[in-house]
Amino acid sequence: MDEKPFFTLNLNDIRDSSIKILGNFTKTDYNLESILDSAEALKYIKAIRKEFEKEVIDPSDEFVKMLVNKFFDKPLTASRMVTFREYTKKAVNNSINDSISLRLKSALNINESITKDKTPEIENPIDSDVEVPKFITTEEELEGFQIVKAILREKIATERIAFRDTQSYFGILLDDNNRKPLARLHFNSSNKYIEVFHHGKDLGEKILLNSLDDIYNYREQLHKTFENY
Repeated sequence: MDEKPFFTLNLNDIRDSSIKILGNFTKTDYNLESILDSAEALKYIKAIRKEFEKEVIDPSDEFVKMLVNKFFDKPLTASRMVTFREYTKKAVNNSINDSISLRLKSALNINESITKDKTPEIENPIDSDVEVPKFITTEEELEGFQIVKAILREKIATERIAFRDTQSYFGILLDDNNRKPLARLHFNSSNKYIEVFHHGKDLGEKILLNSLDDIYNYREQLHKTFENY
């Protein structure tokens, strides 16, 4: 007998899939061979899902190489691996979020269709199909993040340097804490700026960048920002 159960029922979160599995154990549908096959499938599906969820949170080198080697012909050096790990993490999360958004939109469209069938038509209906504004993390923003991380790693462990993208700016944070900004990249217009906080977290200073390499000129300000925390 396996040490770990192939199926666990959470009474506080009973799902349709759990009820379907339990149906195999009823007297009318009991089939030992079918149960054994299901047990083996559930065991490995659970294990695969667990490993996938780990990769989503923190992609391994093997996972990154498997994906990147399909389209990238150059050797994956250590610095490139760091960059592509961030790309992979962002791509996987974007894919999952897009999938969720499509399902929600589909469900909303179904509900809207049902509502329209039941609601009398009026002369000036309000358009409820409003698109939620979206933002896209660009390669330039991720490259800028890698430069800032390279500068700050002289003072701090890289795992403490995180980023959060917003509609207004690309934020680089200490310990993934919004109250501890290390820098902000404003790359959403033709002119690109880096915002530094060496005078304090509430006194950001925006500096025009002619190129991404200009970020290296503000090493002192970035170090000072971290030291302020």
